[in-house]
Amino acid sequence: MAVTTRRRIPSLSLLLVAALTLTACADRVIIGSSDDTIPPGAESSVMSPSSTSSSLAPHTVEGIAWKSCGVLECGTLDVPYDYAVPGVGSFRLHLVRRPATGGSARVGSLLVNPGGPGFGGTMIAENAEWYFSEELLAAFDVIGWDPRGTGLSEPAIDCIDSYDEYFALDSPPGNPAEKQALVDSARAFNEACLERNGEILPYISTRATAQDMDSIRRALGEEKITYFGFSYGSELGGTWVTMFPGTVRAAVFDGAADPNAPGLDGALAQAKGFEQQLDTFLSQCSKDRGCAFHNGGDAEGAIDRLIAAIDARPVPTSGDRTPVTLGVFYTALAQAMYSDMFWPELAVALAEAQAGDGNGILALNDVYYQRRPDGTYGNELEAFIAISCLDDPGPTSVEGVDAYIPEFLRVAKRFGANFAHGYSCALWPVPADDKVVVTGVGAGPVVVVGTTGDAATPLKSSRKAAAALEEGILVVVDADRHTGYGLNQCIVDLVDGYLIRLEIPKNETVCR
Repeated sequence: MAVTTRRRIPSLSLLLVAALTLTACADRVIIGSSDDTIPPGAESSVMSPSSTSSSLAPHTVEGIAWKSCGVLECGTLDVPYDYAVPGVGSFRLHLVRRPATGGSARVGSLLVNPGGPGFGGTMIAENAEWYFSEELLAAFDVIGWDPRGTGLSEPAIDCIDSYDEYFALDSPPGNPAEKQALVDSARAFNEACLERNGEILPYISTRATAQDMDSIRRALGEEKITYFGFSYGSELGGTWVTMFPGTVRAAVFDGAADPNAPGLDGALAQAKGFEQQLDTFLSQCSKDRGCAFHNGGDAEGAIDRLIAAIDARPVPTSGDRTPVTLGVFYTALAQAMYSDMFWPELAVALAEAQAGDGNGILALNDVYYQRRPDGTYGNELEAFIAISCLDDPGPTSVEGVDAYIPEFLRVAKRFGANFAHGYSCALWPVPADDKVVVTGVGAGPVVVVGTTGDAATPLKSSRKAAAALEEGILVVVDADRHTGYGLNQCIVDLVDGYLIRLEIPKNETVCR
């Protein structure tokens, strides 16, 4: 299964973690928006994940029973599988609240999402001091929730137990047998997902999670609410502000991609972004004699030779783990392109791989897949694939995927073929959900943060995200990494001033 990318997630305590993304595209429909501000416990109508008609079913939202979790508060909220047919089944969402520290200075609740899709949002509330300024923590109760199908929400997606056999294959494939292995792996993964999670797979779309956000708002008893989304959290936020514009107090989308671009366009833009960041890394390494992968000033040539060598003979690692195949190698490269903080580690790992030791490369691969010290994995990757394929499946055949390989190679000579060879969504067993055309009409100003050297959500794509919104405001951070909040005082002050005091930044402000 290839590492093809479209959406990623942001940093936690300055340690970037990444989720797989898949080449995708889907038909899009405009969903009617709701300005309901009905108090908790009252009935209201919301758009169903399975229906785009004007026939809406009532849904009652109960309050959240919070309990102490140390300095935090934990709670649950039941939401229906399908808002149009509430009796089909329900998810029990897991929520964590970090109460505001500012006493009378409290503004309200701040819903947060770290990206993915597939990552549980409670991680931000649990580690809020690493994400947000003291001023923001004083003003807001930070509320994270694990979206339906993820984290500790129940039921949650769980497809496989061992990753190496699915994701360590040669990609791009060098012959028909390797190509067939990728296709067979995608089919086996999909079958495992369907067998273990078939009941909930149709109900975990981004659109459904946006509806859950409104249920959370109503359960909190807030007429309007504030939101901060990172990476894919921007796409979720864009869906929410379009569906429920009258409930938006303020919203920030950091590391945003164009929410209305066909999935393949987004994947091509991301492949190009990763390629550009890799070129920057290699150029800097060639100029720096202290770079571990300097190679006499020819890091570019050295990495091409290393790729050819790995294709011919994977580099050994220790224990019973997979050797470094092309699939492992490109996954490690993708992980390192999230931030220049990883570049010294990558340089050492590349030099070690040249010398026949693949453990450094494998370690970066494992960070990408969120491998735990005991060798186990969470459900982030499985949930990511399931949600992505439901949202934006793209080509619906192996041949359809292969038809785009030349285009990927055109925009990214190294990453392109690896990005292109992803077959899970093309073979996904569940029909796609309808997508919302993001407009934000009636939601008021929304601040979009883009970063100049962002491989995962290139600045050009973030600019399109701002333009898609009726009142989108773009703020640019000059840095080589994914997402920008927290990198300097300029961006912190602008975002905090907007979220707390509704001070709208000037469009196209640049924080250097």
